[in-house]
Amino acid sequence: MEDEILAIFDEHYNRIGTSPRKEVHKSGYWHETFHCWLVGREKQKNYLYFQLRSKTKKDFPDLLDITAAGHLLHNENISDGIREIREELGISVCFDDLHGLGVFPYSIRHEDIIDREYANVFLYEHCFTHKDFLLQGEEVSGLYKIELESFAELISGCKTEILAEEFVSASEDRVPSNIISASLKHFVPHEPAYYEMVIAEVRKKWLQD
Repeated sequence: MEDEILAIFDEHYNRIGTSPRKEVHKSGYWHETFHCWLVGREKQKNYLYFQLRSKTKKDFPDLLDITAAGHLLHNENISDGIREIREELGISVCFDDLHGLGVFPYSIRHEDIIDREYANVFLYEHCFTHKDFLLQGEEVSGLYKIELESFAELISGCKTEILAEEFVSASEDRVPSNIISASLKHFVPHEPAYYEMVIAEVRKKWLQD
C-alpha cells in the first residue's frame, strides 16, 4: 500500500506531479481521496453509518470513521473510488447513484504523518440489512449506525456521549446487538468543519426530498 502512486496537488488543487503514498504523507503533499457516507432513514430519523476501523490498522485503529474511504491513485478518476465501497463493505453500488457533496480540503496530523486531502465526498442512501454486507476484516471490524441529530450534538459540544448501534460485525455471522456509548475520543479526529458539512448536507438532502 505504501508503494501506491498518488497524484499530488498544490494548495489551489492544481495537479503538480505524482509521488509514492509514503512520501505523500511524510512530506504533506495534497492528494485526492474518495469518501462515501452511507445514510438511512428510519421512522422519520436520519442515520449515518460509521465503519469501526480494525484493531490492526496502523493509523487510528479501533476508531469510528467514514463508512468507506480511500486514496485515489494517480491514474484513477473520482468514479473509480467506488471500489473502496466494494472492498471494505462488500456491497456493489453504481457511481451514478451517489449524491455528490463536492470537494472538501482538509488535513490531519498524526504522529509522523501529515495527511492533506482533497476529499471527494458522497452520500449513498439505501435500505440496508446486515445481510447486504461482507466486511473486509483486516480493514473494518464492524459497521455502526448513529442517529444524525445525536451526532450533530456531539460535534457541536451539546452532548459528550451518544449511542452507537452495531449494525454489522466482521467476525460474527449474526445480527449484531451491541450498543456502545461513544464520545469524541471514539471517532477519527477529522476536522469539526468536515463533520459539520456532512451533517448539513444530509439535512439538506432530506429537506429537498
